[in-house]
Amino acid sequence: MAVRQGFATIAGATHPERRIASFGCAFYGTVVGQMSKEFNIIAILGRYEDPRVAEPMAELAAYLTKAGAEVIAVPEVPAKLPVRRVPEEEIAGLADLIVAVGGDGTMLHAAGLAWEHDVPLLGVNRGRLGFLADVTPDEMLQSLDSILDGEYSRESRLLLDACLVSSAGSVVKATALNDIVLKRRGTGRMIDFETSIANQRVNTHSGDGLVVATPTGSTAYALSCSGPIIEPQLDAIVVVPICPHTLSDRPIVVPANLEIEVNLLERVDTQAEVAADGHSFGAMTATDRLLIRAADKRITLVHPPGYDFYEILRSKLHWGRDSRIRTNADRNGSR
Repeated sequence: MAVRQGFATIAGATHPERRIASFGCAFYGTVVGQMSKEFNIIAILGRYEDPRVAEPMAELAAYLTKAGAEVIAVPEVPAKLPVRRVPEEEIAGLADLIVAVGGDGTMLHAAGLAWEHDVPLLGVNRGRLGFLADVTPDEMLQSLDSILDGEYSRESRLLLDACLVSSAGSVVKATALNDIVLKRRGTGRMIDFETSIANQRVNTHSGDGLVVATPTGSTAYALSCSGPIIEPQLDAIVVVPICPHTLSDRPIVVPANLEIEVNLLERVDTQAEVAADGHSFGAMTATDRLLIRAADKRITLVHPPGYDFYEILRSKLHWGRDSRIRTNADRNGSR
């Protein structure tokens, strides 16, 4: 990761668009490209020490090699994998596509490597409640076939830049695909803080903290705090209080082009920190300012044919099912 605080600094490419006909109307949607020659070097990433991940990684490496692609991976992967081993920090500079095998945490890590070189990502889900890695192991090879044949969609996802500015003028930066989180640290006490949006004061909060999330992150920490689910293509940010002391302190959805400022208020034994995609990148005091805005660039996800965001929601959140009837597959988090 370029800036190792949190998720690191992430970015992506300008999203290409084309007209797609629907019910006699033309609208702009995700482009399906004929780019089979683009993915000549494919990187695979995953927690290879996990048997659930190691098996599909090995299958994937062998399959892609046989298909004529050059496969690269970190030096620590098992010796039996038919891959070229390169240092992790060099992977994104060499790869045309990164395939992350695991859960959303693996996808976030892969995105942290990919951003500078605008490398698209494909996720194979071996986690539990994953929304980013949408390809199952059973569909993996068929999906890769389609993608290598140019049958896929590209989706551009919003990113957040965060700056933690101290009273002395020092600045710590991080970028997140999911969320920037202010949270209490080292104490059971609540923290008090104030929020402003586009230089207009919003509220003074008391609680466990604040989640500022992208549409991608709206199905992560923000969702567990009763925040709304935001369609991934919306240019919007959701601001969600964590365990607020006042019941009227509710989530707010704002345009992505507005800057959000958070100031910690002085309180006895106040200790707080700021995290990007679950990784702390700095402690925050009452004299500091936290500034959050949409990043200038985006990250690109690759999806096989048939990708359906709402089907993923139905599957992961068990919409339309009798919640009293749960199969073993449901309990294990599979689709």
